[in-house]
Amino acid sequence: MPIDESRAFAPLRIAVLTVSDTRGPAEDRSGDTLVALLTEAGHVLARRDIIHDDEDAIVAWLRDGVADDAVDCILTTGGTGVTGRDVTPEAVERVATKMIPGFGELFRWQSYQTIGTSTVQSRACACVAAGTYIFALPGSTGAVKDAWNGILRDQLDSRHRPCNFAELMPRLLER
Repeated sequence: MPIDESRAFAPLRIAVLTVSDTRGPAEDRSGDTLVALLTEAGHVLARRDIIHDDEDAIVAWLRDGVADDAVDCILTTGGTGVTGRDVTPEAVERVATKMIPGFGELFRWQSYQTIGTSTVQSRACACVAAGTYIFALPGSTGAVKDAWNGILRDQLDSRHRPCNFAELMPRLLER
């Protein structure tokens, strides 16, 4: 879809959370990839952390991020699989005001083009939580590239037509 160059780009303040029991800052390639992609697109890195696969810890981090006026959007990487320690989707659901089911559906379709039927193991999801977007992505660099290049780059760009998530932000808390 086209970018309307007559409109001004409005950078978002995006937080990145890596969820992993095994990765530290030196091994966080998917987090590094997200930071590179979002800053190359003109957005601002608002915050970045790594925490373990612990549902309560993820919920606490997400609630803190949602409450932070300096964060417009949160991207998580990791913990979206089907193993016992993969609890990011459950944490996202606990903080969600509204789920965005189409994101996970579109992500899996996009990912299918790259990894075939293995995409069925992904529980990537998204929501709005008190006026902040949260997108939970798998922990591989390929998956975060697929999500960014295939969906998020356009949907977080206020110039994208016919519509985008960014332009809806002022109305997310309306009743």
